[in-house]
Amino acid sequence: MNEARHRVAEQPAFVLHSYPYRETSLIIDVLSRDHGRVALIAKGAKRAHSALRGVLQTFQPLSLSWSGKGEMYTLTGAEWVGGMLPLTGDALLCGFYANELLVKFCAREDPYPELFQHYIVTLARLAQHEPAVQVLRSFERVLLRETGYAMSLGRTASRQPVQPDGQYVFDPERGVRDAAPALPAHWPVLAGQTLLDMERDDYHRPQTIAQSKALMRFLLNTWLGGAPLATRQILIDLQNL
Repeated sequence: MNEARHRVAEQPAFVLHSYPYRETSLIIDVLSRDHGRVALIAKGAKRAHSALRGVLQTFQPLSLSWSGKGEMYTLTGAEWVGGMLPLTGDALLCGFYANELLVKFCAREDPYPELFQHYIVTLARLAQHEPAVQVLRSFERVLLRETGYAMSLGRTASRQPVQPDGQYVFDPERGVRDAAPALPAHWPVLAGQTLLDMERDDYHRPQTIAQSKALMRFLLNTWLGGAPLATRQILIDLQNL
C-alpha cells in the first residue's frame, strides 16, 4: 500500500493522550472525525520554540494533517480551530475520564462519526458545568453503543417491554433480564424505571442516578476485563462518578 493512500489533510480531531518520543518529539493519540483513533508522531513538538507545543492540547478542536505507512503516521500540520470553552476543575477530570474510555474502547482507524460528535457535545456540557453524573452516563452509553456493545434498555432479552415497577438485571451477554435469585449476585438489581430513564437519557430521579452509576461501573469493569481506569478512582474519590 503506497504512502499516498495514507495522506490526510485538515481532519477535525482532538488529542486524547500524548507521551514523549525520543528527545524532542511526541506521540499523540487522537480521535478524528473520519478516521477514528490514530497514533501520530509529532516531530520536534517538545522543542522550546516549536509551534506545535501550544497547539496540541487536549479538549480543544484541532485541524490535523498526517501521512505515512503502517500503524503510526507522521503529523504534517496542526491548527487550533477554537470555538469551545476550556475545561476547568472537576470538569477537567471528567474530560480525562472520557478520553481514557475512548482510548480503551475505540479500535485504531475505525471511524466513529456519531461518537465523535457526541464527544464534542460532552465537552461542551462539561464546560457549561452541567451535572457530571448526567453528562458522563450519557457519554458512556453512546460510547458503548458505537463501539459494538448492545445497550438497549427499553426491552428485555426476550423482547418484552421493561415495566417501570419491575426489577431487572443487565446480563453482559444477553441484555436486560428479569431479576432472579439464580443469577449472579454481583449483577446490580435495577428498577425498570431506571432503565427507562436511561433509555430516554433522563437522570433527574435520585434512584436513577444511583442505579445507573452502579450499572455502568459493572458493565465497564466487565467489558474491560477488570482493567482499572485511573481517572475513575479519582472521580469516585471526589464523589462525581
